[in-house]
Order: sequence, then structure tokens, then C-alpha cells
Amino acid sequence: MLIRACDNAAFKLGRHASVASVVVWATFAFICIGSAHAAPFAYISNDDGTVSVIDIATNTLAATIPVGSTPVGVAVNAAGSRVYVTNSDDNTVSVINTKTWTVSKTIDVGIGPEGVAVSPSGNRVYVTNYGSDSVSVIKVRRGNHAKSNLAATIPVGALPLGVVVSPNGSLVYVANNGVSNSISVITTASNKVIATIPIGGVSGAGPAGLVLNPAGTVLYATKLAGNIVSVIDTATNAVTATIGVGSLPAAIAINPIGTRVYVANLNSNDVSVIDTATNTVIATVPVGSNPFGIDVTPNGDLIYVANNLSNNVTVVDAATNTVIATIPAGTGPEAFGVFIR
Repeated sequence: MLIRACDNAAFKLGRHASVASVVVWATFAFICIGSAHAAPFAYISNDDGTVSVIDIATNTLAATIPVGSTPVGVAVNAAGSRVYVTNSDDNTVSVINTKTWTVSKTIDVGIGPEGVAVSPSGNRVYVTNYGSDSVSVIKVRRGNHAKSNLAATIPVGALPLGVVVSPNGSLVYVANNGVSNSISVITTASNKVIATIPIGGVSGAGPAGLVLNPAGTVLYATKLAGNIVSVIDTATNAVTATIGVGSLPAAIAINPIGTRVYVANLNSNDVSVIDTATNTVIATVPVGSNPFGIDVTPNGDLIYVANNLSNNVTVVDAATNTVIATIPAGTGPEAFGVFIR
């Protein structure tokens, strides 16, 4: 198990959660629909160095793709032609061609890459480097020279983890998981931090997962210490509400119309369902062991949850908030990001 120090504090962040110490073996994946394949697919990164491709139409394993060492974050471009996977232990990003389900390129980034997000246009990819407190900006272009794709490296707060791009592509939000309890706001025009949002709460592990509503006006951030989700007005960068959820909330997702937010709680082995109109938890759904990755299908009907210690993916019916299927994955599924397209 990989253990990392948080700033100068005693809190440790690793990949697996336990009651005795706040320890997280994290990942969240992004999903893609390949032009050579008919159905939407879930791309689940696994600690064993693979990505499990799940056919959403049949809830079966369609392929297993070898990637780098300890893959964590996953992101798919809007066209569904490429999947980007962060490999935390070898400081790279694997680029998967969804026509062939093979790695077409490997890109060097910073130390300990975790989160990843693609701009709406698909021409930029943003990678959080947990070990070097920075964000790598990848310029998407043809060619196989790995380093040629790096457009910028942006210093952010301590231990950056989750990342999300605004719907218009102008801003990038980065969760700084260190004890500073903050979110960095980057303008994509200059690749500079233009604001830092303090989210407060209990000192310790700061924000982990981030998600925006479809309009980009509200940002939701999980916070490991305190077991909360912070609701942030992006016009003012102010926290407008705090919602209590399960134990050690990590990944977070939102349905396509923005009415429900789903939170994977590592330590309580469940998913909190939040009504965004009232900012209250309306259901708690038991899933597998150590759930981290979570995403919603494009039609909003199903929620997929990657269970790191169960080695499987739980499928939840959004209408009834009940489990309808469990799908085997690789060893230690992470899937940190938006992994269904």
C-alpha cells in the first residue's frame, strides 16, 4: 500500500481506507464510447495495471487493456475516441484508442498523477500531480513523442487530487487534498491560478472529488475529513452549503440534468444520494467494499460504482436507488473521474 504525507500534518493519504487512519487507495475513471463499438462503455482503472472495459448495454466485461503502473484517474474526450488514464506509480498518462482498445501513446507528466479531465473541445487534458503539487496540461495533437504533448505545468496547492473543467472550457478546478482545505481555480487562457477557494471544515484531508452542475454555476466537492460535501457558487467562489454524507467521501458524480449528486463513501461502503434542490441526502445505498470511483450513464438511469476492495463494480438503478447488478473487474478497481460516455 502506498502511503503519502499530507503537508506537515500527521494525516496520511494512501490508496486504501481504514477506520484507524484516513487512508485512501484512490481512483476514479472516465468512460468512453468507441466509434468501432456500438454501446457506451465504462473504463475502470485497476491497481493491477489494467483497465476493465464494461459494456453498459449488457453489464459484461468487454475487454481488458494493459496500461501503466497503478492506474488511477480516467477521462474520456467528448468525441469518445480517446481515453486518458493516469498511472500514479510511473508518472505517465496512457492514451487509449477506443477503436482498437489499445494504448496508442504514453505521456510523461508530473510525480504521482491522480486526477484527469478533458476540456469540452478535447484539445487539452489536465492532470493533477499528487506528488509534485502541480497540474500538467497536455496539448492533444498527433505524433508519438510523449514529451511533445506537454503544454504547461501549473503549480497548485498541496496534494492535488480531483480536477474538473467548466462547461465552456474557460476554467479548471483542482481539489488540493492537503490540510490547506482549498480548491485552486485556473484560467485556461493563461494556465495560471486566478483564485483559491477555502472550503473550511475539520482540519485534515481536504477536498478530493469535484463535479460541476451542467450549467457550471455550482461546484460540489467531497471532503474526507469531516465527511461532508461542500456546495460552492462559482460566480462568487463561496461555499453556500455543507452536506453531511457517509464516512470518507471521495469520488462524486452528478446526473445529466443536475438534479442528483452521488457520493462514494470509502469507509462506510455506501453511496449518498443528494437532492440538489434541497442540498439534502435523500437515500443511502449500500455497495461493495471501499467504493471510490462513481459515475452516471448518459441517460441518467444508472450509477456505476468501482469497489476497490471487492474487485467489482456495483450498478445502481437511479429511479429506485437499489443495486441491480455486480460486475467483476480487475484487482483493486479505482476509476477516479467521469468514466461513462
